[in-house]
Amino acid sequence: MSLTPAGKGLRTRLFHLIFESDTPASKAFDIVLIIAILISVAALLLDSIEAYHARFGTVFRYIEWGFTLLFTVELALRVYCLERPWLYLKSFYGIVDLIAIVPAWLVLAVPGAQSLVLIRVLRVLRIFRILRLMEFVGEGRLLIDALKRSLRQIFLFFFCILIVVTLFAALMYAIESPEAGFTSIPMSIYWAIVSMTTVGYGDIVPMTSLGKAITVILMLLGYSIIAVPTGVFSAQVIRSIRQDRYSDEACPGCGHDRHEKRARYCLRCGTWLDEDTEDPRLSEPSEEKDQDT
Repeated sequence: MSLTPAGKGLRTRLFHLIFESDTPASKAFDIVLIIAILISVAALLLDSIEAYHARFGTVFRYIEWGFTLLFTVELALRVYCLERPWLYLKSFYGIVDLIAIVPAWLVLAVPGAQSLVLIRVLRVLRIFRILRLMEFVGEGRLLIDALKRSLRQIFLFFFCILIVVTLFAALMYAIESPEAGFTSIPMSIYWAIVSMTTVGYGDIVPMTSLGKAITVILMLLGYSIIAVPTGVFSAQVIRSIRQDRYSDEACPGCGHDRHEKRARYCLRCGTWLDEDTEDPRLSEPSEEKDQDT
């Protein structure tokens, strides 16, 4: 069903209010939304304390349902003002927005689901838009891209570490007695991981001189191997910085905000991104008609 011009104008205004942050109204909307999220999460945390629950349980319940209705309306408005809302609902923020309200409604059928509402605190990430810190979001995306590219090397590194830990654990299981805590190889693996990370809980301690010497070697090895994943990740970060060419303009069609700086159309749904000019595809039929005439 096509919208009337008034409906399109309303949807455009809602889009700028909800998805953008370059006007005082949109900033105020985001600030109110984040305050509501924080108050909702704080009420849920306080409600988990037995003394507060016994005294203010009814108040917390009304607060939670009030915010649930508010966030439900807000998500409905987000879906309404987008041309392709299903793409937004499949994005990270769309999934978080959906999960933030679903557990509250599940409480009616599944007792105890209200604790999952804490995931709505992730929506505070929208504060980056308000404070004009989108460059930090861009930096965060650089780190994520670098992590994805170095995932295989890091996985191989951890696999080698697992082999080393297992070998040291088997060796200590053969050297130390069960009285020292080395009752099995899995328990010895637990000790090896604790020792390599230099946490040192002290619940399992080697008693023999050879065991203590092996522990020292393992702890020193733990310090030395930190440089391996750090170097791999740092190299990928540098590569990501050199290849960064993206902007954070939100798409009016699906809300996606990861496009190349020179992109004219959304890479996810194909919507025209420049709202100041008309989509040239809309004028092509009329031009062809004029030529035929």
